[in-house]
Amino acid sequence: MDAPADSVSIEHAAAAFAAEVAHWRDVKGWAKRALALKMGFDPSYVSHVESGRHPPTEDFARKADLALGTGSVIWQRWREYDAAKSSTPKSAGLQWTSPETVLIGQSALVVEHDVGHLDYDGITYRPSMRRLLRNVGAEPVTRFLARINVDRYPGEPERSNAYYRQDPLTFDEIELTAACGGEPMRWEVKQDLDALKEVWFLFENSEGRFPLYPGQSVWITYGYKVGQEKWGHWFQRAVRLPTERLEVQLSFPTALDPVVWGIETSMTANARPLPTSPTETIDGERTIFTWSTTAPPLHTRYRMEWRFRAQSETTSQT
Repeated sequence: MDAPADSVSIEHAAAAFAAEVAHWRDVKGWAKRALALKMGFDPSYVSHVESGRHPPTEDFARKADLALGTGSVIWQRWREYDAAKSSTPKSAGLQWTSPETVLIGQSALVVEHDVGHLDYDGITYRPSMRRLLRNVGAEPVTRFLARINVDRYPGEPERSNAYYRQDPLTFDEIELTAACGGEPMRWEVKQDLDALKEVWFLFENSEGRFPLYPGQSVWITYGYKVGQEKWGHWFQRAVRLPTERLEVQLSFPTALDPVVWGIETSMTANARPLPTSPTETIDGERTIFTWSTTAPPLHTRYRMEWRFRAQSETTSQT
């Protein structure tokens, strides 16, 4: 997983701090503004920290831990950052690079259709994402950023953090794959934390390059797997790019008697129920839940949650 603080760059340590804050804020389902207000900061401050416009501080780390109920997780990330900063020779200077600078290529993308599918077979969860991307900018797009989050115990961040510290999620186990218009895509690791992964999907492979040129649209797909022991009963879709249509599909064994509901969180409102309920369809031994919306606002998060009633009954009888 992460290298020791004395062997990582200050840029990597700062990015890891920002990713840790964003992860636990997502776990809580809070907007950046909401977290800032709970911490007693200006509403824009959390956004500045997560984007890299402000460097991490001990005061911020401690207040974030307290607000998010994470114990000392974020403070430990700050300690790693502080150690990296202390080990940086003064003659080298501090070249503060905002994580937003690497997102310039993505600012020209529009998602025409976003389909998130989650399949569970009783042992393994298999998420797969399909996005129809359109380049509305003036330059070719050569990579796309994606995030993978897991949280075994939603609502109990200290317990989840301790769990993943002991048994972190690894790239080897998830077997991540990606394709663009049928072409396999290479990918590079941006962040590798215990319960959070960020990767760049590259519009290239061993056979050549296939950048997304201005005016072009293409489907990209990626998928991975996570054992049930590391996956909580939730599946979240975050609107990070202008999106025309968002769709979520959950497929569970009918024998588990699943029930599904959803929560919406935006920049201006706390968590609230989805405006419409997911539709339920039984297809043989599978029960499929589908929910969709058009023109979702940027930075809105849609979180699908569920429980298996048959499993609960079995547990209560034992």
